[in-house]
Amino acid sequence: MIVVDTPVIVYYYLPGDHTKDAERLLCRDHDWVTSWLWRFEFRNVVAEYIRKQLIDPIAAVRIAEEAEMRFRGREYSCPATRIIDLITKSKCTAYDLEYVGIAQELGVDLVTTDKEVIRTFPSIAKNMRSY
Repeated sequence: MIVVDTPVIVYYYLPGDHTKDAERLLCRDHDWVTSWLWRFEFRNVVAEYIRKQLIDPIAAVRIAEEAEMRFRGREYSCPATRIIDLITKSKCTAYDLEYVGIAQELGVDLVTTDKEVIRTFPSIAKNMRSY
């Protein structure tokens, strides 16, 4: 099991430069969990893809439903006390720290592309490309 953040999910479901890396990651470890935040962040990225005409709305619905089905029952939240503690130890956003906190709570790695998170939490945060 690994925690993945929204960019990893985006790279898997929406075509882009890192899609192959995300596909390889899923082959290596298919047991992905995430924060409940991913849905809101993912929908925001989908909106940008639609507006830039990279995908049409019908495809967007299919992609979003497929992603939501994959993560149903695999979404976690982190206690505020842990997030506040992490805030005092880093310059990362509270959004990013949600994923860090979940990985810590579950005792698993967080796979991300966020360089600041990887730099600040090297024992738990791993780069998607090299994981």
